[in-house]
Amino acid sequence: MILADLKQLPEAGDQNASRMRLQYIARQGLTKHAIATQFGGHNNSFQELLRHHEALGKCCLDTGLMLSLNAHLWGTVFPLLNFGNSLQQKNWLQKLLDAELIAGHAITEVQAGSDINALQTTAIVHKTGYLLKGRKRFITNTPIADLLIIYAQLDQQLSAFIVCRNDSGVYFTDAPQVSGCRSATMGDVILEDCLLPENRLLGKAGNGKLMIQQALELERAFIFAGIAGIMAWQLEQVITYSRQRKINQEHLGKNQAISHKIAEMKLRLDTIRLWLQECARLKDQQKRISLVSAETKLYASEAFLQSCLDSAQILGASGLLEEQIHAQLVQDAMASRLFSGTSEIQKNIIAALSGTGEGFKSR
Repeated sequence: MILADLKQLPEAGDQNASRMRLQYIARQGLTKHAIATQFGGHNNSFQELLRHHEALGKCCLDTGLMLSLNAHLWGTVFPLLNFGNSLQQKNWLQKLLDAELIAGHAITEVQAGSDINALQTTAIVHKTGYLLKGRKRFITNTPIADLLIIYAQLDQQLSAFIVCRNDSGVYFTDAPQVSGCRSATMGDVILEDCLLPENRLLGKAGNGKLMIQQALELERAFIFAGIAGIMAWQLEQVITYSRQRKINQEHLGKNQAISHKIAEMKLRLDTIRLWLQECARLKDQQKRISLVSAETKLYASEAFLQSCLDSAQILGASGLLEEQIHAQLVQDAMASRLFSGTSEIQKNIIAALSGTGEGFKSR
């Protein structure tokens, strides 16, 4: 994997640049880990995916790119692998792995975030297929996406549909944008009697909840592989600064309050890596990760935010210079507590799977 040229690409935030960045990392093979050779993948493990995604995060320092990549993989590529029929896989899978096509999944709506039971987008059977109506919000990759997996109620059962940008009655917009993870373009998806042929239903009708659960548990865990790379860079930065900066003729790192913050940052990073390795171990054994991915997401997102705050405190005003990214990482870390389900939702999942209530049943 050669990533040195990534920083030479156009500035993140521009839609063309966002597309070019995804295509670049696809050419490095980063979209093909943990996928069998028969589908165009590397036929390697989730452990290898962790290693390469962490290297990407450390090189690009772009939380938005990591969010965009993971939406593409877990939102569309893996649902096609797990639920798509042979024709759907033939039509789209290789182009997605090469990032010739960019994709994601559309779950969230204006009035429904983490509560998928509140989703109101509908699909009705039409003589030539399906008609979809509704609006999705804060959908990663929407402005640059060629297709999205969109979840809608079909006969009051949540189902998944493959929707392409050029389909009749669908509009992929570039607003609203948010301040965190800025290079991950997002927007609304507007469905006004969007007409789809019969072969756009992904999997069986009514399987939407299962598909969302599987997609999100993968996304919750493995997006933090790239973020761990960013945190590793962040730790190196504060260690270097603590050695160079002097107060009262002593290196800053000699100050116990500073050294303790650095120790805690190191502990958080290594703990995230252990959680990620457990997720990868279970996936490589073809086991479900509903519980461990929720635990990983909860711990990692809170740890990322605290380490960003600690690094800002250690670096002081020098970390707020315009050419620095430390302040932006604080906003990205705040967003990480929200995407793929809030920290509160992860606690609900953990509690339910620990036997305190109804909800998720599979471990």
